[in-house]
Amino acid sequence: MVREAFLNKVVKHEISFPDFPDSFGKVSIFFISDIHRRVISDLIINKVKGKADFVIIGGDLTEKGVPFQQVKENLLKLKKIGPVYFVWGNNDYEVDFRKLDAILLDLGVKLLDNTAVTFESEHGDKLSLLGVDDCNQARDRLDFALMDADDNSFKILASHYPTITKKILPEHRISLVLSGHTHGGQIHILGYSPFEIGKIKKLENTILLISNGYGTTSVPLRLGAPAETHLISLKRGPEKIG
Repeated sequence: MVREAFLNKVVKHEISFPDFPDSFGKVSIFFISDIHRRVISDLIINKVKGKADFVIIGGDLTEKGVPFQQVKENLLKLKKIGPVYFVWGNNDYEVDFRKLDAILLDLGVKLLDNTAVTFESEHGDKLSLLGVDDCNQARDRLDFALMDADDNSFKILASHYPTITKKILPEHRISLVLSGHTHGGQIHILGYSPFEIGKIKKLENTILLISNGYGTTSVPLRLGAPAETHLISLKRGPEKIG
């Protein structure tokens, strides 16, 4: 259980979409969520460095009792991979979130708090990365994030809570959702847990990735839901999830 909790695993996913902008070629994202009390291992950084275009932190970067210096060191490590984007999780609000906000700003981490950032290729194709604030405190405003995104862009949404998918409509044209929060159930007794093991799956209106997360909460133990991070490659082609 201890071993599973402190693994430094990078799960690789290859996803193709018929409408992915061809001029972007392949876009690779390093996704990490639920870091909590863990110090990010250099093993993770070395596995991913040079292979990802940018990093998304899917919330719960920290929690009550974690020194801000440790948070800074984790962020500096992630910045070695590429530009870093962040969405708030419920545990991030346990700390002085204004100070956390200032640290993120000082280190050049882009906060996606009901906002979006749009990338444009040389040929004018657009890709938008959207993020929503913490759903648990009803801070999420998907409508604001959509207003901030280019309407004709290929859209990726980051949300700490996978339940954001209940608010996604076909007309939103959000192709992929990246989430965490559940820890994949963290501890499965006789195969049972209140939450399913992290996975990537096709839903009616989008594709959803739920991560087991990198850290733990309450107890530093896992069973049946090993710690994980993700390297996600997106490209144009017949729809395929891998």
